[in-house]
Amino acid sequence: MKKGTTPLTLGAENIWKLLAQYALPAIVAMLATSLYNITDSIFIGRGVGVAALSGLSITFPIMNLAVAFGSLIGVGSGAMLSIRLGQKDYEAANYILGNVIVLNTIIGILFSAVVLLFLDPTLLFFGASQQTLPHAHDFMVIILIGNVITHVYMGLNALLRSEGHPKKAMIATFATILINLALNPLFIFKFGWGIRGSAFATVISQTLALAWQIKFFSNKTKFIHFQKKFFALKKNIVKGIFSIGLSPFLLNSATCIIIILINKNLSIYGGDIAVGAYGIVNRVLFLFVMIVLGLTQGMQPISGYNYGAGLYKRVAEVLKKTIFIAVGVMTLGSLIAEIFPHAIASLFTTDKELIEVTAVGMRYVLITYCLVGCQTVAIVFFQSIGKANLSIILSVTRQFIFLIPLLLILPKYFGVTGVWITMPISDLAAFIATVILMSYEHKKFKQNGMI
Repeated sequence: MKKGTTPLTLGAENIWKLLAQYALPAIVAMLATSLYNITDSIFIGRGVGVAALSGLSITFPIMNLAVAFGSLIGVGSGAMLSIRLGQKDYEAANYILGNVIVLNTIIGILFSAVVLLFLDPTLLFFGASQQTLPHAHDFMVIILIGNVITHVYMGLNALLRSEGHPKKAMIATFATILINLALNPLFIFKFGWGIRGSAFATVISQTLALAWQIKFFSNKTKFIHFQKKFFALKKNIVKGIFSIGLSPFLLNSATCIIIILINKNLSIYGGDIAVGAYGIVNRVLFLFVMIVLGLTQGMQPISGYNYGAGLYKRVAEVLKKTIFIAVGVMTLGSLIAEIFPHAIASLFTTDKELIEVTAVGMRYVLITYCLVGCQTVAIVFFQSIGKANLSIILSVTRQFIFLIPLLLILPKYFGVTGVWITMPISDLAAFIATVILMSYEHKKFKQNGMI
């Protein structure tokens, strides 16, 4: 094994330095992705209209479900790769690469085929109106046709980070975003393709980035590269990917259900304007969530490698430092949203009613957002060390135990306000549950002499 081809420094280098090396590229890439999503919504809101912006909001459940399947493979394979590298199991590492391609291709094609078959009834069930359905339909048809590309692209980027190439993963993400930003105004404003132009820009940019990733992993001088024999599905590899990836899959699937309930309730009590407002709020939420997710992507190979190598004190150290940063990021997000909600909403639209509804919703939703960082880090941490069951527990706590019941009850009594306040209440309850579980696991680590 050649020097520099594997992340051996993960077991020896200073934790702050490693977090900077691994997390900063991921944070920059995720932040850029979030900013792209925001500018994409701005292009649609200003270039197509309020109905198109609301239609885009209706597609969020399908988009989240697609991401759920992508993360099932991407997160699971990334965590497994880090652990196998820590254990010096290099054959398994190459099998993980081959299996990621096969699994993402199969799942990507099946998902697109099923959703396309029932697309319009699904969108109507999700809360689309006669005004927003055409926009949602046009957008999703193109996105679903390119879905298999998205899945493989996500999977390979996760492996790039876990293999020790966080900057290359960042470059792939940046390339996707820059191409997308260049094509979006061209397709929407110049060619007049409307919301379809945005979808075309997304698929084309991911296709070009995927081509670069395939070229990278085809290089036989690289530590991990495509080899025909490793494309055969291995039961233990697939089982491992699914068991670790099940947590983010459930989290994103639950998010899909949540968005459906939120959109339907907002449509009932506030109409298309309220649905569009949630679309804007959601984009702002994800600006800060994506930063924390980038941070956890940097944490994942560090904690996974050290856990696999038996360096448990380093595992505990990276966890504490990551939580500290994540809470700080989310606190900043809460403050900005509480102080400047009207200014933020005005970026997306000139419609005064939509701006006002968005500002009200934003202040409600982000009031306890400073607490979300702790749970997000905990979920990814347990994934990275292979404790899938604990990650799953935390993943479903906020959505299934707290948020869904509140969404079924509070809107009946408080209308639109009842929809908005379900989110901060759930965040607070989930934070308490996370602290309890983390404290319990910390005691177990101490009792077993691991820290």
